[in-house]
Amino acid sequence: MHRQYGSKKTPVTMLAASIALALQLTALSAAAQQTPAAEDAPDGGDLDKIEVVGFRASLIKALDEKRESAEQIDAIVAEDIGKFPDQNLAESLQRIPGVSIDRDAGEGRSITVRGLGPDFTRVRLNGMEALSTTGGTDSSGGANRGRGFDFNVFASELFNNLTVRKTQSAEVDEGSLGATVDLRTGRPFDYRKFTATVNGQMSYNDLSGEWDPRISGLISNTWADGRIGAAMSVSYSERSLLEEGFSAVRWEPSSASGGFCSPVGVTPASTAPGASAANCATGIPRPGNTAANVSAYNTAMAAGVFHPRLPRYGRLTHEQTRTGVTGSLQFRITDDTTLSVDALYSKLDATRQEDFLETISFSRTAAQGGKPQTEVVAAEVDANGNLVYGVFNNVDVRSESRFDELETTFTQLGFDLQTRLTDRLSFNAQAGMSKSEFRNPVQTTVTLDIQNIDGYSWDFRGNDRVPRITYPFDVNSPTAWQWISSPAANSTGSEIRIRPLGADNEFENARFNLIFDLNESISFKGGLVWKEYGFETFEFRRTNETRVPGLPAGTTLADITRTFSGFGSGLGQPGGNANGWLIPDLNAIARLFNIYCNCDPTPGTSGDGDDFRLGGITVGNARGNNFAVSETDQGGYLQMDFDTDFVGRRLRGNVGVRYASTDVAATGYLATGGGSEVVVKNAYDDWLPSVNLAWDLRDNLVLRFGAAKVMARPQLPSLNPGGTVNTTLRTITTGNPMLEPFRATTYDVSAEWYFAENALLGVAFFYKDIDTYIQTLRETRPFNTTGLPLELLTPVGLPADTPFDITSPVNTPGGPLRGFEINYQQPFSFLPGAWSGLGLLLNYTHVESEIEYAISPTSSLFVTDNLVNLSPNAYNATLYFENKRFSARVSGSYRDDYLQVVPGRNSNDVEGKRETFNVDASVTYNVNDKLALTLEGINLTDEFNDQFVDSDGDRASVYHHTGRQFFLGARYSF
Repeated sequence: MHRQYGSKKTPVTMLAASIALALQLTALSAAAQQTPAAEDAPDGGDLDKIEVVGFRASLIKALDEKRESAEQIDAIVAEDIGKFPDQNLAESLQRIPGVSIDRDAGEGRSITVRGLGPDFTRVRLNGMEALSTTGGTDSSGGANRGRGFDFNVFASELFNNLTVRKTQSAEVDEGSLGATVDLRTGRPFDYRKFTATVNGQMSYNDLSGEWDPRISGLISNTWADGRIGAAMSVSYSERSLLEEGFSAVRWEPSSASGGFCSPVGVTPASTAPGASAANCATGIPRPGNTAANVSAYNTAMAAGVFHPRLPRYGRLTHEQTRTGVTGSLQFRITDDTTLSVDALYSKLDATRQEDFLETISFSRTAAQGGKPQTEVVAAEVDANGNLVYGVFNNVDVRSESRFDELETTFTQLGFDLQTRLTDRLSFNAQAGMSKSEFRNPVQTTVTLDIQNIDGYSWDFRGNDRVPRITYPFDVNSPTAWQWISSPAANSTGSEIRIRPLGADNEFENARFNLIFDLNESISFKGGLVWKEYGFETFEFRRTNETRVPGLPAGTTLADITRTFSGFGSGLGQPGGNANGWLIPDLNAIARLFNIYCNCDPTPGTSGDGDDFRLGGITVGNARGNNFAVSETDQGGYLQMDFDTDFVGRRLRGNVGVRYASTDVAATGYLATGGGSEVVVKNAYDDWLPSVNLAWDLRDNLVLRFGAAKVMARPQLPSLNPGGTVNTTLRTITTGNPMLEPFRATTYDVSAEWYFAENALLGVAFFYKDIDTYIQTLRETRPFNTTGLPLELLTPVGLPADTPFDITSPVNTPGGPLRGFEINYQQPFSFLPGAWSGLGLLLNYTHVESEIEYAISPTSSLFVTDNLVNLSPNAYNATLYFENKRFSARVSGSYRDDYLQVVPGRNSNDVEGKRETFNVDASVTYNVNDKLALTLEGINLTDEFNDQFVDSDGDRASVYHHTGRQFFLGARYSF
């Protein structure tokens, strides 16, 4: 079985129109350049060139890099970054063919390259591998404990070159199935003379109504006849925004969690404790046996019917500051020797307040006072099995507030030595370290509750993303809500969750390379590489988060709550929905109960609501997020580069092989003795041959071919050896440090037609045969093959080779990934007059994959679906105009639906995100050669984050928006 997930609004029409326009303009361009020199010139254009500056100049530089490279690359250089309307690096990278981004709080966070997500893309900063991580909303992945690079840690102004390497060569470090992204900060020898710029902006968000500053600057100079140079850049920005919308925390079958309470005489009767022929539960009568009650119950409980688990509206208030500094020193020690020292610092500080008005009964069991106590008064189901309308009695409603403090500090220091030893022999060495330290020191959730209300309803019939939700009480009144510290049996009360956490990633890199020029056409390269990577994550929690102290005498809910209003602007919610509600006042509650004391204020009563002690490995719910991974990678490579003629035409490329040895040590905690530390070691080797060819079939036509074996190391959470070992049942549930990496064989073919000056029409085809994938399955094998300590068997006297049923990540067969890219760019300099300032960039990517996913860890059934994070179709378009005084650009980025979880949870086949189309624009007016005024707009269509569950049901899981962002500012160059 294969499912195709495409957009409901396919890009075919717009793409066809764009290609038609491009072909027309191409024909006009060819007609306008009917000169003999046009065919013979190396760039396919006129030999008489004029000086080009600004955005168009940066496009030319990027195109030159692409054309001259032996590998398949795409680049963004200099002003291309500084002048795109981008908040961070991810949003700059989305302009590159084959690159799509994922957003958190309206800002680009991670990238997917040719259908392969963040875990398969490796990032190098100034030539050294690095990893930056931060925390996001739960619906956007939460805290990053993986190998994916969070680009929102950095401002794009700090960098002057971004390169995406889509094919592998032996000299480029291993670790990527998708691409290697090179980020480079500015160096003084890049500028050669004194250079200084300052950029100041004020930003405005139309949903939050907040104004925030954004400033950046660069200064660079050289001395001693260009032998010493120093450069420094800084950036600072603040960001205040609201995120609002509907969410459901997935949907589940009506039969799950015990089902709804049936009317009298209708089977099955409620399974809740205290249930009887007359009662759903103790003190809760079953609905009467009327035709209306029976019909509503049968409609809601029919096979294949799904309902939202926690239907809710919410507002998230984001506050963020981002500070970045780069510094570089360069020394030309001799004419043949240069030493560069590069430093990078970035600090991302944020707070996030989440306030939800939600219903919790529909995701809870009988023991929690949930669905088996809830009566269905009215119900309507659509053709996809969605319970789109319902009226219910005995419903528990909650007001939930969560507050996070988030910070990421990233530092890097690197040394780069380049020297020519002889006329033919060169040497370079690089060494350095980088560290990303993420902390979430405050993550606190507090709830207010009200139980067993009658007449609650939802209605999706008018809008399947924005339902009408009716509450039969005043959601703004402190007298309507309850602080439930002692819940009745078979029910739950208010909660105080405290979950501080963090994650550290650290790299130490060293490499040495020799380059021998055999002659003008052939050179040989060889090098040794050493890299040590360390990862550690922690989390703490209360032992019992569902126990809270009672309110002291004289304290009322009014003392620990507050209200907000104005919810729903631009959401399009139906009339009757609440535009504000009562929420817990987290500061007042923290002061009242001293919740951050990490203590038991009432000694001798451990376990009651007063116990605010936190535990990590000793608390079962937190234990799995306390683990560490250490990897030592050693290897080397040999590569031959060549630049020669083949049948009278220039042929360049490289062929080589890379060897990589990986030693892994993973530390986790087993659920024995309150958390027993276990360390498991593993090692594997890879030989990775590669070849890249670029042949100039004509002076303006380049054909390329690339092939390589590649690998990407397993996701970090999969390596956690922590879990549970049951020697009685002989079962193990754990991670798997013995995993082999993802491995694939890749093939790339492309053609680039430089049909006019500074213009390109290219097409690329790619195929990746993914040999190994990783999934969580159950298998039976001897205990001594798990890497776990044999001492765990000693107390029960089991032999080391005793078979155990093991549920853990394992290596499974992968599948093919194939696709193509179309890339077109052209300045319309052939047009008359002012029209010659126009230009167009277009690219389109189509990707397909076939991966077999196990339906469950214990099932032998598989389903074939796309890779997670893969959008079958994606395109980018930029129309620009530029002359000496004025420039303007408008950019659109489209991404198809893509999957996030396969198989989905709660009996849904998949979980994913619907298509997005983001529009950004920029206008610059050059007052003179030094001063420019700027106006930029981001997310002009106020695109929604629309997440769904189930491929057929298309059930709304998250539907949030963050508003449009505008920047007004000035740039001054000295």
